[in-house]
Amino acid sequence: MTPSLDEILRNSVKEKLARDEVVASMMVRLVRGVEIARIAKSAGFDTFYIDMEHCSFSLETTSQICMAALEIGIPAFVRVPANTPEYISRVLDGGAVGVIAPHVRSAEQAAEVVRYARFAPQGDRSANGGLPHLQYRSFPTEQANLALNRQTMVILMMEAVEALYRVEEIAAVEGVDMLLVGTNDLTAEWGIPGQYDDPRVCAAYERTIAACRKHGKHVGIGGLASRPDLVEKFVRMGARFVSTGTDLSFLMGACTAKAKAVAALTR
Repeated sequence: MTPSLDEILRNSVKEKLARDEVVASMMVRLVRGVEIARIAKSAGFDTFYIDMEHCSFSLETTSQICMAALEIGIPAFVRVPANTPEYISRVLDGGAVGVIAPHVRSAEQAAEVVRYARFAPQGDRSANGGLPHLQYRSFPTEQANLALNRQTMVILMMEAVEALYRVEEIAAVEGVDMLLVGTNDLTAEWGIPGQYDDPRVCAAYERTIAACRKHGKHVGIGGLASRPDLVEKFVRMGARFVSTGTDLSFLMGACTAKAKAVAALTR
């Protein structure tokens, strides 16, 4: 029996967020094989995202990983290197169930990302038959496009000081699902890179969470993998998506700990 569109396009991240549950994510920058999707799923992550902004992955590699994620039932997002239709629509066509747009600074830019990521009537993403999200099955275009709009997540990075001043109007943009605070870029722009205890960091989260609550959007935490205390604080304040770190940092951390443990045996 052919599964329904809703069964095929189930997005467990959206479901968890709708229940006000915390979503655990990891970032992929190093591992180019589809194995990383299974590793993320087996490790217990709710999702992962490929960071095309900061890695050399091709669209082909990115799509292969996203398609593997679809098959095992873990939603995969992609942070694009530029907020342009040739990146946004192509990573979505390739299997991503959400796009993360960096360096958004205004409501106008936010609306552009939505337009590129969603089919009409919410946007003007070009229709494309035979998507991996649909298991390459054929469905009426109107039904498929509306269902894909419901599945797809539009996540905007709040990593510019200018964006914080405009967070209220950015959060109000229809079609945006989440604002993900980029703590590292924010502190760098303030001239205090890595100084997460600066009161402006907490104020940025407070301002973003308040705006998102008002407009029915979700808030994500980025760049605080080294500060679980602050992650807990901002989750208690209302953030619900946690970017926990990169595959590279996890590998280096585990390797370093093992090497130190063996070295300690000879002392």
